Amino acid sequence: MRAAPALLLLPCLVLAEEIRFEKRTLTREFVAEGCAVADFNRDGHPDVAAGRFIWQGPDFAQRVAYAPERDNKGGMTKTPYNPETGYSDYFLQFARDLTGDGWPDLLVFGLPGEPALLFVNPAGKPGDWARHALVDVADGESPALADIDGDGWPEILVHTTLPGEKGGRFGYFQIDGKNPLAKARFRAVSEPTRQAHKYTHGYGAGDVNADGRADILVKDGWYEQPADRTSEAAWKFHPAKLGAGGAQMHVMDVNGDKRPDVITALQAHGYGLAWFEQSPDGAFREHRILGASAQEVLNGVSFSQPHAVELVDLDGDGLLDIVTGKRKWAHGTKNDPEPMAAPVLYGFVLKRDGKGGASYQPHKIDGDSGVGTQFWTGRIDGDARPDLALANKHGVFLFLRR
Repeated sequence: MRAAPALLLLPCLVLAEEIRFEKRTLTREFVAEGCAVADFNRDGHPDVAAGRFIWQGPDFAQRVAYAPERDNKGGMTKTPYNPETGYSDYFLQFARDLTGDGWPDLLVFGLPGEPALLFVNPAGKPGDWARHALVDVADGESPALADIDGDGWPEILVHTTLPGEKGGRFGYFQIDGKNPLAKARFRAVSEPTRQAHKYTHGYGAGDVNADGRADILVKDGWYEQPADRTSEAAWKFHPAKLGAGGAQMHVMDVNGDKRPDVITALQAHGYGLAWFEQSPDGAFREHRILGASAQEVLNGVSFSQPHAVELVDLDGDGLLDIVTGKRKWAHGTKNDPEPMAAPVLYGFVLKRDGKGGASYQPHKIDGDSGVGTQFWTGRIDGDARPDLALANKHGVFLFLRR
């Protein structure tokens, strides 16, 4: 156990009259590209997990390690990381009590194509957490935990490449609730396709056709979950142009017309953010929120590499807004558009006109943090306002809603 460097507290950042955040910098080290929040030590205060560390709330001054820096047992070994040239193999992290003992565990995704590991909380005992590979080959850059089959138990939303096949299959992994440490069972929703590879960008789940069942989205369309959830057949595919390969893909009714729409980044390593309006015939029309090039500046805002996108109600009006930002040095200092530009973080507040139209108003949250491949939204400080936790090549940050 060792104490982290002193926290850097910055004044509240005013976005608009009704939206304020306080920024806290937990570290400037590059430890991860994603993070998770839960009360890991069950002291009544949420903690932040990023990389192999947990920052303990409520002040987040104490940092403890739950995994070794290096080992030879097939674990996370690529530490420490050089943010200018290297990559973190703590690519995404999710907290959930998957073992059912009341202590939050950590599901950690390595680099694309590597295993997804469950780190089991030792119920407050010191030392490294035991780990189990639930998925041997976790492909794609936007995996998640989500209830796909509607049973109230989360599935691992990630696709994979099966041994001996040319091309991967889209789908998800089912965790055995009675034996959660066993290998998760893959449920394919597509035939083998070269579109499903380890660096696939753009993946998500949501009820696209409003039939009460979660569907799976990719940049080229969506797979419809059948009524018979026991069927092993491939799901029906509905082609649609939903960007060129972005980040997380979300489903919600943006404009209030009772039809689900799709929200996603257009290019994870380029430019663009949009919502896709679903028409009565099931077609989608793109509405850009951020321009698809450096030259296309919308509402005075332009930045590249929106590699993580989440939805949260920023202004308390009951509508989910968008939070995203620029991923710093996704491929180092000399690749991708504008690698040296400021790693900004933005909120885009949804406004409906009551006539079937909708727009998003940009609000700059921060100019020196950005996003990684995934971040967390929820409540940290006990009030009803949403907070943010982020980890990337610039460090680990909290944004507490004020």
